Amino acid sequence: MAHSTSPSERVLDLDGTRLKITSYLRQFLEQKAQRALTDGLPTEVPNVLRDFVDAGGKRLRPLLCAAGWQAAGGSGLPEPVVRTAAALELYQAFALIHDDVIDRSATRRSRPAVHRALADRHAKTGADAHVGMSAAILIGNMALTWSDELVTGAGISAARRVSVCEVLDAMREEMHYGQYLDLMASLGSLADVDTSLTVIRYKTAKYTIERPLHAGAALAGAGPALRRSLTRFALPLGEAFQLRDDLLGVMGDPKATGKPVLDDLREGKRTVLLALAVQRADSTQRDVLEGLVGNQSLDEQGALRVVEVLRETQAASAVEQMINERYERSLAALEEAPVPAATADVLRAIASLAVDRES
Repeated sequence: MAHSTSPSERVLDLDGTRLKITSYLRQFLEQKAQRALTDGLPTEVPNVLRDFVDAGGKRLRPLLCAAGWQAAGGSGLPEPVVRTAAALELYQAFALIHDDVIDRSATRRSRPAVHRALADRHAKTGADAHVGMSAAILIGNMALTWSDELVTGAGISAARRVSVCEVLDAMREEMHYGQYLDLMASLGSLADVDTSLTVIRYKTAKYTIERPLHAGAALAGAGPALRRSLTRFALPLGEAFQLRDDLLGVMGDPKATGKPVLDDLREGKRTVLLALAVQRADSTQRDVLEGLVGNQSLDEQGALRVVEVLRETQAASAVEQMINERYERSLAALEEAPVPAATADVLRAIASLAVDRES
């Protein structure tokens, strides 16, 4: 169970931590831009990344890294924690930039996706969409490279460096397997719930919640028992987070999500939501789903018809119930976790941010 809070214990300030990580990343990328300018290299690379980071983001992974540090007895936000947390956010920038290329998404965070923005920026030079995608891939790769640099230069003690790097290596491997499974799932049945849940486990639950917590805990020297306890909290929460994302992807307000509802439907993204709808659909409803989901010519009227089927089949309600069940399971696990009471409060707040949201 959570330990009582001692008088000297400070609750992690989520807004302050988010601001500190964002400021550190901005400063890091501004230094990269200055270095590029001095060396006669394209400043567009660090500047695009800085603008991408500044455009928003929940900073869940950095916050969880800081919470993991606190869960294992760490105090304050020393530079190794700040740099590792910032590295997680820069790695996320890499993942999102590449994800938008893979998904052919036009928008991210209410702005043109990086590959679209670059194609438009260089159109007057005769560049086409291929140049924009290629440049985005390279800029994403640079985000990955600089994410590594943030960790290697973080000043992590030799006694803990191996443990931290093992966590980060596992996170990257799991996320890429999840991305690959997600890509290959598009070739399979719309009704495959099990594959969609496997994608969620690796692409989101472990990557977004579990491993950032483990990384922070490893920085503080946590042993396997605490990590297992954090996992029992993290995995159901990560699944709930992605299930919410899938609902918002087709039924959310684009002004809040920053992406049009057409993207996931045109892509034919295999989700638990769609799988349940297909399983529950009658022949007419199934024809609608199979005819419109994955159709690159899908328009707003067609998207509305798909959403109607999601509601008619009660698939949306079923996913909402799955979210609530996983959220409650996560909170129950937290009650048994051997973490300071202040950390438990922070993790409950983060869990609420992850699940109860409109973007």
